[in-house]
Amino acid sequence: MGSPTAAGAAAPAESTGSNTWAHVKRIAAWVFFAGVLVLIWRQARNVDWWNVLASVRAIPWPMVLAAAVLAFCSHLLYSTYDLLGRRMTHHTLGTVPVMGVTFISYAFNLNFGSLIGGVAFRYRLYSRLGLGPNTITRVLGFSMLTNWFGYFMVAGAAFCFSPMTLPPNWRIDSGGLRVLGAGLMLAGVAYLALCAVAREHTWNIRGHELDTPPLRIALLQLVISCANWSLIGGMLWFLLQRQIEYPTVLSVLLVAAVAGVITHVPGGLGVLEAVFLALLSHRLPEAQLLGAILAYRALYYLLPLAVALVFYAVAEMHARRLRKMLLAASG
Repeated sequence: MGSPTAAGAAAPAESTGSNTWAHVKRIAAWVFFAGVLVLIWRQARNVDWWNVLASVRAIPWPMVLAAAVLAFCSHLLYSTYDLLGRRMTHHTLGTVPVMGVTFISYAFNLNFGSLIGGVAFRYRLYSRLGLGPNTITRVLGFSMLTNWFGYFMVAGAAFCFSPMTLPPNWRIDSGGLRVLGAGLMLAGVAYLALCAVAREHTWNIRGHELDTPPLRIALLQLVISCANWSLIGGMLWFLLQRQIEYPTVLSVLLVAAVAGVITHVPGGLGVLEAVFLALLSHRLPEAQLLGAILAYRALYYLLPLAVALVFYAVAEMHARRLRKMLLAASG
């Protein structure tokens, strides 16, 4: 057995080291975030916004309508993610309430970030419906897993089999993208293999339980998440008036999605625009690119948020009315 004194001396040193590393990571994250904001601000200063608004108005209505239909289908499809979480946790909430909570959370997540939308709203709404914190955490974790599993497979296929043409001054080429895509797809295949071998096994990750689903549920995760990412890419493809091939638009969207997560900017505001300008400004005028992204934000972010606000207000009023009825009954 080790000396108590040695163990006691080692523990504070280890704690100090971990605290220092935590501070370093926090400072690095803020420095990176500040750098991104500076780049966005510099880019925004040089944009002719009147020209951008003219580009929005110039998008043909059939293209806007097609993008709106895809936006509706995407939000509807995403709302089924928590139904898979219901299957894994065996809770008994109905389909409509589960899809309603998922839709509201997703709309707020898109506009205000994952902590407010994906996490806070899920906990508030699900707890009002009677779910416990552990069940909510497992549902949330499985929904996130579904989303990023599909991302890995779609991004892997896009980068590997149809790599985009990058600007000439970029150091990475199509060969590097193919390697990255192959790695992402291998990670997705490894997840499927794990589900086939260790189906319905519970893993403990930093105190949180995560279930490995049976293979048929994992395949369903794959289908709906890949379809959802593909629908979002289709939206931007239509709003760009199909002037750039669909696989390229989808690839740029996937790069922007990761950039938004890394920077922690709510709604990826400015990050999405910066990525599209960096990767596609050699193909289309900046005003047209920004006009398409503004239209995309209106259809996929702001319009669903307006609907989610109404749904959330109705849910809050229903919860208050139910609470008053319970208090009256108990009194």
